[in-house]
Amino acid sequence: MFSKQVLPVLAAVAGVVSAASSSSNICKQDTFTVNSQADITNLLSCSTLTGNVVIGNQTDATLDFTGIKVIDGDLILLNNNLVTTLKSDTTTEISGNFHLQNLTTLSTLSFSDLTSVGSINWISLTAIDVLTFTAGIKTAKSIVVSDTFLSSLDGLDVASADTIDINNNRRLVSYTSSLGNLTTLLNINANGLDLNVSFPNLIWIANMTISNVSSFSVPSLATVNGSMRFDSNFFDSFSAPNLTETSTGDVSFVSNAQLSNITIPKLTSIGGGFLLANNTAQHKVNGFNKLKTVGGAINMRGNFTDIELPALNDVKGAFDIVSTGDISASCDSFKKLAPSSQGGGGQIQGKFTCESNNAQANSDTNPTSTGSSSGSSPTGKGNSAAGISVNSMAVLGLAGVAAFAQML
Repeated sequence: MFSKQVLPVLAAVAGVVSAASSSSNICKQDTFTVNSQADITNLLSCSTLTGNVVIGNQTDATLDFTGIKVIDGDLILLNNNLVTTLKSDTTTEISGNFHLQNLTTLSTLSFSDLTSVGSINWISLTAIDVLTFTAGIKTAKSIVVSDTFLSSLDGLDVASADTIDINNNRRLVSYTSSLGNLTTLLNINANGLDLNVSFPNLIWIANMTISNVSSFSVPSLATVNGSMRFDSNFFDSFSAPNLTETSTGDVSFVSNAQLSNITIPKLTSIGGGFLLANNTAQHKVNGFNKLKTVGGAINMRGNFTDIELPALNDVKGAFDIVSTGDISASCDSFKKLAPSSQGGGGQIQGKFTCESNNAQANSDTNPTSTGSSSGSSPTGKGNSAAGISVNSMAVLGLAGVAAFAQML
């Protein structure tokens, strides 16, 4: 009698356990392979997918993950010329890499509830114009967006990140972010010619390389731990009103043809070198009134008529300035800081060179690193000055980006 009552109960319990185990197995796999909407439908009993979701290159045109709340792993879609829509109205988190690459037909990317991803790696998305991320991605360790058709990055609004690399998005004309700190690298390069970039809340950054932008606003920036480099931009002025130091790296502005004014009024120290070269519209250097210490060399090439660094008191490397114009008055002032072997007070510890009226000043953007000059030459008859290689600095910046991309 007892066994007749208990056995059916045990069988029912076993069935429930078996069903739960089966569901658990469905929801947790090393790799979920998706080739159709039917494959996704088979997973909708899972609110969380634990494992990497890999979408094949022969799929339905629309892939909708609505019903899945969390992907605890990567979401990967590569080399697919069939998918036009990738979406989810319920997914809030992708813990791994959201990796989309070489997608020629994807025109709709919509994850309305997504707020957190491990990293974003979107490369060669040639058909997508805008993102639909209604809630907005607030958390991501790294963001790489390269070679896309995007005209806006609305929906990508992280407060902090390790790396942000936005490059070769030819239609991108605006990028505003609430980013407050960045621990490795900000690279913005070769996007739309009218790209306006604004980081109103950015306070601390490790390194930045900015190229080909029309405006760049960082009103709150206080510290650059590494280097900040601006090459071939289109803005006519740059201001960092709250920046006080670059801890270890360089400050450089190279070949910004319209740049006439640089103002960093609170900057007191540069950990590395200070380089201004071939910014042909810049005639005066007068926006660094509190700069006292430069940990590397000071190198300037341009059409200068007046250079003022009134607080300068310690330059660890060479001091090397060449201008197409007459800067003899500035040279006389800086001569007082030259090494004692050159008749100065020794505040400049490397070779001192200051040269006026050199018609080739702007073309000499790749001087040697030895500091082999004849010294102060206001008449323009001395040998060309030496200092940091502009090209080498650019190459080092790009090499860093490439090295990071290899790790993704």
